[in-house]
Amino acid sequence: MRIAELAGQRVAIWGFGREGRAAIHALRKRLPELSLALYCSEAEADEAQEFDASLRVYPNEPDAVALSAYDVVIKSPGISAYKPAIVTAQAQGTRFTSGTALWFGENPQARVIAVTGTKGKSTTTALIAHLARTSGVRTALAGNIGLPLLELLDQSADLWAIELSSFQTGEAGPLELGVITSLYEEHLDWHGSRERYVVDKLKLVDVSQRLLVNAQQPSLLEKTAHHTQRLLFGQPEGWHVAEDSIRRGDVDIFPLARIAVPGAHNALNACAALAALEAMGIDAVSAAPGLASFHPLPHRLQPLGERDGLQWVNDSISTTPQATLAALESLHGREVTVIVGGHDRGLDWAPFVEATTSRTALRIVTQGANGPRIAAALRAAKSEVPMGDVDKLADAIEMARIITPAGGTVLLSPGAPSFDQFHDYAERGRRFAALAGFDEQKIAGIEGLGIA
Repeated sequence: MRIAELAGQRVAIWGFGREGRAAIHALRKRLPELSLALYCSEAEADEAQEFDASLRVYPNEPDAVALSAYDVVIKSPGISAYKPAIVTAQAQGTRFTSGTALWFGENPQARVIAVTGTKGKSTTTALIAHLARTSGVRTALAGNIGLPLLELLDQSADLWAIELSSFQTGEAGPLELGVITSLYEEHLDWHGSRERYVVDKLKLVDVSQRLLVNAQQPSLLEKTAHHTQRLLFGQPEGWHVAEDSIRRGDVDIFPLARIAVPGAHNALNACAALAALEAMGIDAVSAAPGLASFHPLPHRLQPLGERDGLQWVNDSISTTPQATLAALESLHGREVTVIVGGHDRGLDWAPFVEATTSRTALRIVTQGANGPRIAAALRAAKSEVPMGDVDKLADAIEMARIITPAGGTVLLSPGAPSFDQFHDYAERGRRFAALAGFDEQKIAGIEGLGIA
């Protein structure tokens, strides 16, 4: 959908987060006379009216009747497309779109690498932008990583590195290269089922002229086999990890010891980024040394430093048990206490329990809404790992201080969302840092957002 198509339409914006504000700005810029309604929380209503005095502000969640009064509703990504009110309004003719869809409608000629995946998408997207820039390519870094695309409306770049969540993959327009880093179950509360999550995530396949996927996931390979221009990373014939280096086929390209982000999964993310650049005609071999100067993203296996004789690592972005296992693998060989638990979405923790039951040099502290469920699963499996079960993150940190041996590492890798105690994973990570004794302001922010 083009923004010009909204002229003369009855339009509402649902959500007053950064995406909603970007949409308001874009529409005011292109269609200053357009009448706009805004649905937001009661706490946001006064701020929204100050933000744009001409908005008709409704401090509540719209029902099907309210939504059906509009021709077009621009909703924020976090609002599930499967809400009954939305389904009913759609059946009655209301069209739903998003800032992402509007940007793609305005930029059909942009050279886009769109990255999705249950895990690894943010780091991979940021790596693509960083390595492209070190190669002299004017590159935009935007999307779900922290900068709504509409904030860059009317700006130009030679390459767009865009992260898309599972909420956004169905909103992207035709694009040059889609990248899928991984595929596990997640966000079941938004999508309603694992099957629908997979279908929604793989909507990127249909809009990608070429597709780059992780060769180490058989189910992903099976589900994307029909794509006629599919490329792979993580296999010996292309970009992959072997022994202590990143290789291109049989040739060692870059030593793992020099990669700025730790862990085997991040080395695979680097392979995805290099393969993506190569697919876009950029000299990836020459770009590879840039891996040494990449700064790890906040809340993603972020080393905070030493306090109280312990090392502290913030992996608050971890919202699945698989992500927690990957974090533990990156710290293999070290004494680790991992803090897990948070908002309960009903994900299966059995693989985590199985992988950690007899592991040595590990302690587990469960906390949050699903902490008791994880603890019960560990006890039922007769886990040999020392374990504690507490209520809140603050309690978990105090317990970790007590049970972690001197020189050991305390890892926050919850494997669950933050909504039981915090607004989002970033707030949880900042709180973890502060409770551990670090300046939480110094760990925030993603470098490189925008165009450079």
